Amino acid sequence: MTEMVFGAVPVTRGEPVLPRWWRTIDKWTLTGVLILFGIGIFLGLAASPPLAAKNGFAAFHYVERQAIFGGMALTVMVLTSMMSPSLVRRLGVLGFVCAFIALALLPVLGTDFGKGATRWYSLGFASVQPSEFLKPGFVIIAAWLMAASQEINGPPGKTMSFALTVVVCTFLALQPDFGQACLVLFGWGVMYFVAGAPFALLAGMAGAVVFVGIVAYNNSEHFARRIDGFMSTDVDPTTQMGYATDAIREGGLFGVGLGEGQVKWWLPDAHTDFIIAVAAEEYGLVLVVIIIAVFALITLRSLLRLMRERDPFIRLAGTGLACMFGVQAFVNMGVAARILPAKGMTLPFVSYGGSSLIAGGIALGMLLALTRERPQGAIGDHFRRAGHYSGHPVHTRG
Repeated sequence: MTEMVFGAVPVTRGEPVLPRWWRTIDKWTLTGVLILFGIGIFLGLAASPPLAAKNGFAAFHYVERQAIFGGMALTVMVLTSMMSPSLVRRLGVLGFVCAFIALALLPVLGTDFGKGATRWYSLGFASVQPSEFLKPGFVIIAAWLMAASQEINGPPGKTMSFALTVVVCTFLALQPDFGQACLVLFGWGVMYFVAGAPFALLAGMAGAVVFVGIVAYNNSEHFARRIDGFMSTDVDPTTQMGYATDAIREGGLFGVGLGEGQVKWWLPDAHTDFIIAVAAEEYGLVLVVIIIAVFALITLRSLLRLMRERDPFIRLAGTGLACMFGVQAFVNMGVAARILPAKGMTLPFVSYGGSSLIAGGIALGMLLALTRERPQGAIGDHFRRAGHYSGHPVHTRG
C-alpha cells in the first residue's frame, strides 16, 4: 500500500541479490572506505617495520596482519550492507548484548597490556577490544528505542536510551576509557537531537559532562595525567605527543619523502593511534588533506542520503553511525595535532588493529545498508507527488 501511494524505486521481479545490491548501494561511500583501507596499507608499509624489528618479526609482519584483518572487515562490511533495515536492527541488538557482556567481564578476564587501562581480551594470537564492537550495536538499539517512542502508545524510548547510555558510559569509564565513553555519549546526543530534543536539554547535558569531567580529573590519575599533559605549555619531546607534533611540523607541505621519516622509530603506537603523524611526516599536508577529505565525503554523503529517509529508525541509526565515524576520525587526528587530549582512538580503516578494523567493517556495513535506495523512496517524493497529483503544480502563497 505504501508503494502504491508514495511510489517506489523500480525493482525487477526476481532480480539477483548482487545486482540489486550494486544498484542500490552508495558507491561513493563504498569507494571512500576502499580508499581509506588502501591508504592504511600504504602507511603500514612505512610505519610498522620498526615495531616488527623490535619484536623480532619479519619486516612486514604487521602489514600482512592488517591485510588479513582488513580483508575480513571488508567482507563483513559487504555482507552486512546487503541486509534489510530490520535485519540490521536484529544484528545490532544481538551484537550489543554480546559486546556489553564482554565489556562487563573485562575487570575479571581482561588485560591492559601495560597501558594502564583494562580494555582488551588476550587470545594469544590476537586481542579483542569489546568497546569497538559495542559502539555500532549501541547506536542501533538506542535508535530503535527513540524511534519506538515516536509511535502512538509507544514506550518511553528516549528515557530508556538515556538510561542505557549512562550504564554503558559508566562501564567504559571504569576501565578507564573516557574517550570511548565520550564518543558513545556524543552518538546518543546526536541521535537525540535529530529525534527532536530541545536545545536547553542538550545544553544541560553538556554541563553535566563538564561536571563529570571535573570529578574524573580529581579522582582518576590516568585521566588527570592526560589532561595535564594536554594543558601544559611545554611538551616533553620524549613523549608520544612530543614525537607526533614534531613529526607533523617536520613534514611540512610535501613531507620528507618515502621512508625518510623518523617518528616511526620512536613512537610505539606509530602504526595505530598516531598513524596520521607518519603520514604527515613522510608525505606532508597533502596526504593528510586527502585523508580528511575522504572521511568528510563518507560522513556528509551518508547524512545527505539519510535526510531523504522517512523511516525514523533508519534516519536516527544512520545519523548516529555516520557522526560517530566522522568524529572518531577527527578525535584521532586532533590528538596527534595536539588540539585534543590523548584519547587512545584509532583512525578508522587506516590504523592497524583487528578489533577496530572488523568493528569498523560492521559499522560501515550497517551504514551502507541503511543508506541504500529502497522501494519507499525519499521523503520529498510524497510532497512532489502531492503537488502534481491533479496534473498541475500546486503553488503555495508567499
